Amino acid sequence: MSVVKRQGTLRSLAMFLAHSGDSWFWGMGLAIVWFVGNYEWKQRALVMSMSILGTALIVLILKLAFRRRRPEGEWGEIYRKTDPNSFPSGHAARAGLLLGLGFLIGPVWFTLALVIYSPLMALARIVMGVHYLSDVIVGYLLGILISMAVGRVLNLTILNALGS
Repeated sequence: MSVVKRQGTLRSLAMFLAHSGDSWFWGMGLAIVWFVGNYEWKQRALVMSMSILGTALIVLILKLAFRRRRPEGEWGEIYRKTDPNSFPSGHAARAGLLLGLGFLIGPVWFTLALVIYSPLMALARIVMGVHYLSDVIVGYLLGILISMAVGRVLNLTILNALGS
C-alpha cells in the first residue's frame, strides 16, 4: 500500500515517520541528551550513539554487497541520490536496534514509546515507496540482533531496563 500520491493526513504522517528515522535526527537528539542529561542518560546516549554507528557500518557493507535498487518512485529523492541501495533498510535496522536497546537500558517509558514508534517508522519507509517489505523486515531483525550483541558485550539484561 503506497500513500505517496495521496494527499492528506495519512501521507503527512507517513512522511514524518519515514524521515524521523534518519541518522542525523537520532544523532542530534542523542547529542542533546548527552549535553543536558544526567550521568545515567549520558551513558544511554553513548551506548545508543556507538551502536547506531556500528549498525550503520554493517548496513553499508551489506548494501554494497547486495546492491538492490530501491523501488521506483519520486518521493524520497535525498535517499535515492545519496543511497540508491535498499537492502537492508538502515532506518529499519536503526528502529530494531533502538527498540532492542530500549529493552536493555530503558527506562520503561522509553521502551514503550519505541514499541509503538519503531515499527511505524519502519513501515512508513514501505508506504512511502523507498523500501520493499523484505528490506524492512531484514533491517529490523538485523537491528534487533545487533542490540542483543551489544547487550551481550556490555553484559546488559532486560532487568536493567525494568529496574529503571
